[in-house]
Amino acid sequence: MHASSTPDHILRARLPRWLLPSAWPQQGHHPALADLHLAQGRIVQVLPHGTQPAPHGTVWDVAGALVLPGLVDAHTHLDKAFTLPRMGVVKPGLLGAIEAMMVDRQSWTEADIHARASRALQWACDAGTVHLRTHCDWWEPDAQPLAWNVLRALAHDWADRITLERVSLIPLHLYTDRSAAMQLAATVAASGPGALLGGFVHSTNWDPQALRHLLEAAQHHGLNVDLHVDEELHPGAQGLATTAALLKDLRFEGHVVCGHTCALAAQDEATALATLDAVAQSPITLVTLPITNLLLQDATTGRTPRQRGLTLVKEARARGIPVLVASDNVQDPFCPVGSFDPLESLATGVLAAQLEAPFDQWSESLCRTDWLRTGRTGTTALPLQPGAMADLLVFTQADHWGFPSRTQGAQGRVVLRQGRVASGHAPAAWQVPTHVPNTSSARSLA
Repeated sequence: MHASSTPDHILRARLPRWLLPSAWPQQGHHPALADLHLAQGRIVQVLPHGTQPAPHGTVWDVAGALVLPGLVDAHTHLDKAFTLPRMGVVKPGLLGAIEAMMVDRQSWTEADIHARASRALQWACDAGTVHLRTHCDWWEPDAQPLAWNVLRALAHDWADRITLERVSLIPLHLYTDRSAAMQLAATVAASGPGALLGGFVHSTNWDPQALRHLLEAAQHHGLNVDLHVDEELHPGAQGLATTAALLKDLRFEGHVVCGHTCALAAQDEATALATLDAVAQSPITLVTLPITNLLLQDATTGRTPRQRGLTLVKEARARGIPVLVASDNVQDPFCPVGSFDPLESLATGVLAAQLEAPFDQWSESLCRTDWLRTGRTGTTALPLQPGAMADLLVFTQADHWGFPSRTQGAQGRVVLRQGRVASGHAPAAWQVPTHVPNTSSARSLA
């Protein structure tokens, strides 16, 4: 017997500190537990537990279980997903993975892409992701890639479950000519909602003028931008610093997401922090990809890697720069593992980057969909505001001490979409009589 699939009230939920107003009461050293009141699939109120009379309707008392809003997976590659099983030996490192991918893509069909991407979206949906952004390889200056319109169709088909955005992942050299850059941006802009202009910016193709053309073209066509930037450990990489400078020079009106930025970790402290200071003054969100970057950076056959390949997430957060954690590649030549579950990526990041208080602080990097649209931190668009969709994850086994351990799979979480259970199993013990006494004596995981 499981609890009702449509609760009207979720009592004694442990919410992360970042999600709560500064005046929220404390319970010992931790935030007081919360009562979430729902109606018609939306949030009505979020209040400290016991501040209202016993509610009517279907009630879950989750006894201190951790609760998060729906997840955002800010950087994925649906067009490449699940291609690894059909490949042979892949050379180590980023460039080796690109070489293997270029061979495989010659046999892609729309049906193949659709099947693999659909499987990925189902995995993401089951994990509790409500907003997913995918990059799409775009290698030809005059032709849209096969996957582009497949992803557009999938965005339409999945619109009631996941907001799917797509980024044109175009190598920087295709922006060398300004008129060509303008045409690429025009094509992306004309391809429907949810499209962003993207680029692969690396020391092997470095051209600051081409980067300027990319940003000018995006500005001209009203597009936001999402870049693969400095995905390497070359201390001379200039992509992120130049992007921040160009945005200021162009008075860029949109928003830019910069993924990877691994080179910051290889630069001397003064250079890296000066770049982050500039980024903090720009409309830039950083996305870190712990699983893939650990696998690809400092990779040589038969040699244990010495460097971690992560960007400077703590220093960025300290400067108020929005930082998101995302899945990146899943079971393709760039990464043999992965599950389209952002919590798996965060678990890797907690260890690799030694992140403190992952539930109370760093879970924010999985839930802030607004950070994909604005390069500023703040509390003006926090999830779970009254009127927001009741898209929630309730963790049945995890506690905030060990989070995100014991959060995986159907046994670790219950996913609610618009207030209804979409995946996982709610324990029968959560179901309580309509009138719940206001008591703090029951067991609490907090």
